[in-house]
Amino acid sequence: MPENPPENPLLTAWRQTSERHGEAAAIFDSRGATLRTFAGIESGAQAFAGACEDLPAGSVVAAQLGNSASWPEVLLALWHRRLVPLPLPDAMAATELEGTLATLGAAALVTLAGGQPHVQLRAAPTKPPAWAGPVPDLLKLTSGTTSAPRAIRFRATQLLADAKHICAGMGLADDDLNFGVIPFAHSYGFSNLLTPLLTRGVRLVASDDRLPRAILDGLAATRATVFPGTPVFFQKLAELENRPLLPALRLCITAGAPLPAAAAERFAARFGLKIHVFYGSSECGGISYDATEEPHYEDGFVGTPLPGVEVAAEGKIAGPVTVRSAAVGDGYFPTTNDPALGGGRFVPGDLVRQSGRGLHLAGRTSDIINVAGRKLNPLEVEARLAACPGVTHAVVFGIPSALRGEEPVACVAGSGLEIADVLRFCHETLSAWQVPRDIWIVSEIPANERGKINRRALAERYLERSAANR
Repeated sequence: MPENPPENPLLTAWRQTSERHGEAAAIFDSRGATLRTFAGIESGAQAFAGACEDLPAGSVVAAQLGNSASWPEVLLALWHRRLVPLPLPDAMAATELEGTLATLGAAALVTLAGGQPHVQLRAAPTKPPAWAGPVPDLLKLTSGTTSAPRAIRFRATQLLADAKHICAGMGLADDDLNFGVIPFAHSYGFSNLLTPLLTRGVRLVASDDRLPRAILDGLAATRATVFPGTPVFFQKLAELENRPLLPALRLCITAGAPLPAAAAERFAARFGLKIHVFYGSSECGGISYDATEEPHYEDGFVGTPLPGVEVAAEGKIAGPVTVRSAAVGDGYFPTTNDPALGGGRFVPGDLVRQSGRGLHLAGRTSDIINVAGRKLNPLEVEARLAACPGVTHAVVFGIPSALRGEEPVACVAGSGLEIADVLRFCHETLSAWQVPRDIWIVSEIPANERGKINRRALAERYLERSAANR
């Protein structure tokens, strides 16, 4: 007789967690009311597993649940059935959603109906995808260079390793309470909120209200101890008046986009808390973290490698890095031949330099602007613009140029800004070839729900705006 396959180690870790905590509260709403106990998560998982019994093992099941408290039970139920969860963000147009489901071969989509998870079969159950290598236990959605949907394949052992690295590096413990407002479906939220709950019993507040006042009120009402956020959250929180006391909050974490040093200093001055910078990637989970309590901020600094993570950087000159750890994914899907990922190794597209303090992000290889053959790193121009009077935020991107290949444009936000004044400042502080061709003044630079700013999308908007104004 064939032997039964070994149990998913995530389920093993969860069983130990649920036995340890039993009827204790596990998930709260933003007012502090209990939404799920640990035992309630387990019973919900057992019930939902029945709704998936007709799907063949190894099938991809997408889940679009926002920041619902149902996430843990849905994940556990799918793993019990040996299905492959594919978390999806809510902010997807209908055509994008359909294209993603079709490209990644999803057999079903789990959504909320009346506040409860509901399975929508996409077709009669058929054979699962022909997986190259081990059958994954999770797919993380990402985008290729052509913006076509693709996913990263993870096994449970890799997800467990990432949770271990993060909890050890950040000092997350059973008595902590994570305030979960970053999207659960994205890698940052999944790794910092959902897996610590399932594998370590780190309790969770589930909230999708991202208004700054609602976040502050929620932190106060729940007495959350840990707040993983993004730079835009911390910038907005520091601007609020009539701030409540947050005596229970001990740890603030930022990821997803660079944190300007000036914003970190304003937040620390108003709340008495340092923001700890976290650097990671969907392909390999957490990479590095600034665990120090030193009131020292430096643009681009991302701390030192997390426990269990090895980062090979070239040194003081910014260049590509190689990340090695037990948390690195197996590869992409449906494409499988990208040499940057696999075998416990990942080469992100980031430019990184190493100093005595740790690692410093210096931009992305894809963001470099080719100005008549000279390579312009937009972060260098942004750092100079940050010192311009009135500028609170600046993003530099490249646009096509018939004469020079590409030219830089600066999108800036602030108060009392005039294009001529900003350009004059640039001419005084930058080399002539680095000066932006144009200054685009906005009230606020748009970011996505992860706090990331897409330079390519900004460039497209700028070009559309320019064409409409001709």
